[in-house]
Amino acid sequence: MAGCRGALCCCCRWCCCCGERESRTPEELTILGETQEEDDEILPRKDYEKGRRYEVVKWIMVFAIGVSTGLVGLFVDFFVRLFTQLKFRVVETSVEECSEKGCLALSLLELLGFNLTFVFLASLLVLIEPVAAGSGIPEIKCYLNGVKVPGIVRLRTLACKVLGVLFSVAGGLFVGKEGPMIHSGAVVGAGLPQFQSISLRKIQFNFPYFRSDRDKRDFVSAGAAAGVAAAFGAPIGGTLFSLEEGSSFWNQGLTWKVLFCSMSATFTLNFFRSGIQFGSWGSFQLPGLLNFGEFKCSDSDKKCHLWTAVDLGFFIVMGVIGGLLGATFNCLNKRLAKYRMRNVHPKPKLVRVLESLLVSLMTTVVVFVASMVLGECRQISSASQSGNDSFQAQVTSEDVNSSIKTFFCPNETYNDMATLFFNPQESAILQLFHQDGTFSPITLALFFVLYFLLSCWTYGMSVPSGLFVPSLLCGAAFGRLVANILKSYIGLGHIYSGTFALIGAAAFLGGVVRMTISLTVILIESTNEITYGLPIMITLMVAKWTGDFFNKGIYDIHVGLRGVPLLEWETEVEMDKLRASDIMEPNLTYVYPHTRIQSLVSILRTTVHHAFPVVTENRGNEKEFMKGNQLISNNIKFKKSSILTRAGEQRKRSQSMKSYPSSELRNMCDEHIATEEPAEKEDLLQQMLERRYTPYPNLYPDQSPSEDWTMEERFRPLTFHGLILRSQLVTLLVRGVCYSESQSSASQPRLSYAEMAEDYPRYPDIHDLDLTLLNPRMIVDVTPYMNPSPFTVSPNTHVSQVFNLFRTMGLRHLPVVNAVGEIVGIITRHNLTYEFLHGRLRQHYQTI
Repeated sequence: MAGCRGALCCCCRWCCCCGERESRTPEELTILGETQEEDDEILPRKDYEKGRRYEVVKWIMVFAIGVSTGLVGLFVDFFVRLFTQLKFRVVETSVEECSEKGCLALSLLELLGFNLTFVFLASLLVLIEPVAAGSGIPEIKCYLNGVKVPGIVRLRTLACKVLGVLFSVAGGLFVGKEGPMIHSGAVVGAGLPQFQSISLRKIQFNFPYFRSDRDKRDFVSAGAAAGVAAAFGAPIGGTLFSLEEGSSFWNQGLTWKVLFCSMSATFTLNFFRSGIQFGSWGSFQLPGLLNFGEFKCSDSDKKCHLWTAVDLGFFIVMGVIGGLLGATFNCLNKRLAKYRMRNVHPKPKLVRVLESLLVSLMTTVVVFVASMVLGECRQISSASQSGNDSFQAQVTSEDVNSSIKTFFCPNETYNDMATLFFNPQESAILQLFHQDGTFSPITLALFFVLYFLLSCWTYGMSVPSGLFVPSLLCGAAFGRLVANILKSYIGLGHIYSGTFALIGAAAFLGGVVRMTISLTVILIESTNEITYGLPIMITLMVAKWTGDFFNKGIYDIHVGLRGVPLLEWETEVEMDKLRASDIMEPNLTYVYPHTRIQSLVSILRTTVHHAFPVVTENRGNEKEFMKGNQLISNNIKFKKSSILTRAGEQRKRSQSMKSYPSSELRNMCDEHIATEEPAEKEDLLQQMLERRYTPYPNLYPDQSPSEDWTMEERFRPLTFHGLILRSQLVTLLVRGVCYSESQSSASQPRLSYAEMAEDYPRYPDIHDLDLTLLNPRMIVDVTPYMNPSPFTVSPNTHVSQVFNLFRTMGLRHLPVVNAVGEIVGIITRHNLTYEFLHGRLRQHYQTI
């Protein structure tokens, strides 16, 4: 055998020391480049037919998500309209009677009774499921960014969200139902393909598809886009919203599915709304919950234009003002949110209900008093009755006439403040966009200030609430005020007031949410007027740039207040001064390829990590450790087989290049064949591979990592073999996948991919595991279930490269592995957040 060493190292293909094929070990077959077929296959291969079937089922599910989201929007719209009409019919009748009898206080009490009851019900629903509060867009943005928010896509959350927003809007709060529609669509997208729910445990379907986080995230993206499409009748805008504001990980095949889902939601809602309201089934007259109507000059006014090149200058100024107003809104709302977190949320839940009732009380009183006292009687323009045919084709003349309020005003006049306050918000927006009758500048200014403050106070409290419609209405009042000033005081008679109202709405909404591409397309689709594309885009860009100079968008602010590790689109240029070794977590919690059950249970119960590196130790006297200990022997054998696999790959490469085998292959041959004196000069890789480390006392693979380890013990060299998830380890323990020390690891039961994913997405918890059913001395072989080839980076990799890889590939864990295959740290989402990177950058500057 001693004579074979030189020949093997120089020319392995003629090695004569390994015996015949029948007696060769798997390690020897690996060196010779031969493979041994496995009888059993753990992970199923997707053949062509199965792949096609999977794709067809995915398209069907996307269509079902769109239809279901449209039906959810129909349900919300129908009952909001029903409750709002009932409330206003009773209160308006009372106001008309009491205006003559002098009992307006009774009318106020009736309005308070309706609003407080509805808001109280909405608050109770949030107590049942707290994540149903707010618009849900920050939470869905976090989910699509890769952060799992507990309970955000549950069926109970959907029920509380839908019913809660219904009562919030009907209760007269300055909130919208469009934002919660996005959340509702995302919940439908997450739950429908799973065919199971915690709330309905008894209902179980054997549906084997889409049992991964990536599939679920794709469906949530489609559902969120469908929610936008149903809310605004903007399927393209919904797709862009999901891409721009939501999803962090996107692929080309997903774009077409998301657009198809958005189209399905839009036309489902349009079909049923048109049939229910107009009785003309199949006419498709009402594309979304919020309809802006058609912008068109009166036929009698030949000088009128929707907008001209001169108006672009005014639009830019309005964008700047809208950005400033949006930044002010976000600043005030952030202070309110911090106050709630310190003084309201720690207290009993009843305090949150009381806060909601207080806001409802104040809003109702302001609306009633302002409508009765602060309004002015304005002349109804004849053009609004005869020259707005195209608009009435969209919203019908009946809706226009019914939305004009004549409280305390003589015939042919209307109360401008009551017309804005005593209407559903959608009707008030239509009045500002299309009502040719003038609104008093004082009325518009007072309405804007009151609405600005109350909507800022309302957003963030414990009721389901959206921000799109309040922002649009507030901005429309600002734009209409600008138009009145330009007409009355500067003498620009050519301008179209509806256009300025629309641009004002876009400017304020853009200043609050800081969206550009998707919001531009949403507004264009909502107006059905492509000529507005340029002014809307310019206004939104200017508003975003102005607002970003002061603070972030409202959704990003609330994400930051929750402390969610949200990843931005890219890192700053100066972050390239850092390397992966500067930001990684070097203190690792790991498992061995063969680990005792007691060690796994200890690791899982004392940590909250979602994945663990699978490693083996680099020891100099491994043969002594292998004696009399089957567990240690199995771990060392696995490490050697892994190195032999790489050696076999290098052998093939050396044959193709007609060169000598690598130093790693020579190193492994040295261990299997009689040794000779090493060459005087060895390459660097050979020296690194042959490093020897003294075993540390009381450190064996059957012991879990200890907090009492010294720094030398904690950071000893570890050969990296792969990653295994917490859910996989718990599943193996629950199903009893293990073997005894007296048996071979081949006797361990094997689970198929379907069995491993059976409990997705709610895997068992390690704390619920009955330890009396487990033998702590049994051994678990995790190698068939780990990911042997995860993405890894070198310690010297630039942070920008690490960030791009982590974000674009949708990773949760990124091991840092050095040149000799040793894991030196791990990078998670926390290590790539804005705050963490800046903290490490400051440390870097201090060490220079």
